[in-house]
Amino acid sequence: MLPYIVGYLDKISATPGETLKVHVSCTTAEQYEASLVRTICGDLNPKGPGFKEEQVSAVGDGTYPAREQVCNAGSCVLVLPQAAYRDIRSFTLQAHIWPTTPELGDQAVISLQDAHGGGVRLGVGKDGCMELVATDRQGQQLRLSSGVKLTERQWYFVALVFDADAGALCLYQEPYARTGAGEAPVAKKLETKEALDLPSEPMLVFAARMTGMEGERCFTDLHFNGKIEKTRFARGALSRLQMEVLRRETIAPEVAGTVLGFWDFSREISGERIIDLSKHAAHGKTVNLPTRAMTGANWTGEEVNWNAAPEQYGAIHFHDDDLHDAQWDVDFELILPENLKSGVYAVRLVAGDRSERIPIFVRPVQGSKRAPVAFLASTATYLAYANLNPVPFDIAELLSSRLIILHEANRLIDEHKEWGPSLYDIHSDGSGVAYSSRLRPILNFRPGYISSFGTHGSNLREYNADTHIFDWLEAQGVDYDVITDEDLHAEGYPLLSHYQTIVTGSHPEYFSPTMWEATKSYVDGGGRLMVLGGNGFYWRIAYHPALDGVMEVRRCGPAIRTWETQPGEEFHSFDGKRGGLWRAHGRPPQSIVGCGFISEGFDLSTHYRRTQASKNPRAAFIFDGIDEDVIGDFGLQGGGAAGVEIDHADPSLGTPTHALIVASSEHHTESYRLVNEEMSITVPTVTAPVEARIAADMVFFETSGGGAVFNVGSIAWAGSLSHNGYDNNVSRITANVLDRFTNPEPFVLE
Repeated sequence: MLPYIVGYLDKISATPGETLKVHVSCTTAEQYEASLVRTICGDLNPKGPGFKEEQVSAVGDGTYPAREQVCNAGSCVLVLPQAAYRDIRSFTLQAHIWPTTPELGDQAVISLQDAHGGGVRLGVGKDGCMELVATDRQGQQLRLSSGVKLTERQWYFVALVFDADAGALCLYQEPYARTGAGEAPVAKKLETKEALDLPSEPMLVFAARMTGMEGERCFTDLHFNGKIEKTRFARGALSRLQMEVLRRETIAPEVAGTVLGFWDFSREISGERIIDLSKHAAHGKTVNLPTRAMTGANWTGEEVNWNAAPEQYGAIHFHDDDLHDAQWDVDFELILPENLKSGVYAVRLVAGDRSERIPIFVRPVQGSKRAPVAFLASTATYLAYANLNPVPFDIAELLSSRLIILHEANRLIDEHKEWGPSLYDIHSDGSGVAYSSRLRPILNFRPGYISSFGTHGSNLREYNADTHIFDWLEAQGVDYDVITDEDLHAEGYPLLSHYQTIVTGSHPEYFSPTMWEATKSYVDGGGRLMVLGGNGFYWRIAYHPALDGVMEVRRCGPAIRTWETQPGEEFHSFDGKRGGLWRAHGRPPQSIVGCGFISEGFDLSTHYRRTQASKNPRAAFIFDGIDEDVIGDFGLQGGGAAGVEIDHADPSLGTPTHALIVASSEHHTESYRLVNEEMSITVPTVTAPVEARIAADMVFFETSGGGAVFNVGSIAWAGSLSHNGYDNNVSRITANVLDRFTNPEPFVLE
């Protein structure tokens, strides 16, 4: 295992004077130095402008002792001890389960226990069969297995019954519906000869076993992979008929007197609370954000929107690698100076020969004077790609058309899966990752990160590609503020209205409805928008309604995607809206920024060639001082300004009819593939019949409110800005557009 120093902050965006809580884990030295730095360029490529940062004095700078902190990944539901649970004798626990990795064994479905694991649990045994385990205070165990292996992705009714008077434990494992597996119901009994040594005040844990607690922080293991629904807890040893009655959606009168807990996962789906419908109101709480709005055993397929039939979405999908909050202790606090200029900063940690830089975006104080330009940091995109793992290599190498080289950060991501996956990864059970949080170490969201997945000659992706735009703004002496996607989602249009021009990063891919509508209102109302990237405004996302820094994606097609939502699970749990592409919601990127995603390729980038439309007088300001027709035949991302992920104009998808396509790329390699949503049928060779369509279009158009949009349609654009000491036609075009966009003279829509 590699030694490291890593950390995270409690915020991603802050104002001068605010305090940052810094969480650190370090295994490489006994102490580390902490300081605040201003990030100018985070790219280590020696062919670029160089890695640039400036130290800023701040309260909290200093030396701190190092320690290792660990993440307790894996999701569950915790129900704290209740008065009604004290001194139970006979009882019944039951649930529906849909196991996804029964072959892994040792997974707890329901645990009735103390904080140290003593008690009884119902779960999957080492042999892949349902098993009950009773553990006394001395650690002695009784075990009973069903003896029949569970079939993955098959619904089962499972139950544990203890009859204190008879001194017997019973285990039930029944397929919910008969399938081709030919499984028969199983009921097993174990004579205990004595009462179970249960905790006097037990707690319930669904999908894990508790191993300890520190304040509100719980430690768990034996995490269950799969769905659970209809968890029930009853006093007394219920008969099979009584258990069947307890499986209903509501509490039936004939069993009401026995019910200790009757949890309905279909209620309050957008939150963390798990509702108990019994008179005890023993509401639970999710830990590490298991996936909600999941189809249950009673899903008919007639309704695919959980809002319309919530009773069919009473399942939660738990994973052993879910992570919301790493819950590390705060190592120190750092106070941002009161006079700090809005910009991009980082908390720098140095331990021996290793370092860590945790980004923080500093926005202006409310009510303060604003710069004419705001850079909109694509924090939703950073969060979507957080800790993207380049493994498996075969897929990564196929997409990039080259061998993958793992750098230290890539190896750390692979070694520490407990730091949480990206929204492009799949969970350990093969299901897609729908939630991402920033309250954890995110190693590829760092100045100096070297990506293993990029174009030849480049390590630029997401955040570090965007630092080339920061660097260019600094080199040009532009007065600018920095705001983030989270800020935009929280404040909407009023945030953008402070600025004459908004500049996006290189990959503004993920947008919430609030962000999309705010940007559209800004553009329509006279704002000026410069999209300096590609694959923009593509996926519709949802932010958690109560938890900061948590976002959700449901990858339903057609789209280029690394996993696919299961039938009936296309709607976000956070906001109840369908996920997928904005295009599928009648809002293609072309309808707001002129062009949208058409292709991606990770080998080489190419150049643009000016079109006849570039000679239009309306576009004269864009090409002022530029005589050549070829634009951007140079750059740090694959050798050109047009590449990686590229967008094209299409009037049928909403590109304004008056928009000017002033340049288009040409001569992309065969590795550039047409996006799925552009194909209604596959053909033997994708690129040959549609080669003319695979191009990055540079688009300009005016809006009725006196504003305008300029879109370069390429992720690689940012990597060409610094070429030849910023003296090049990519830099010149960007400067020309920014100069005109910050000129208050209204654009005229003819």
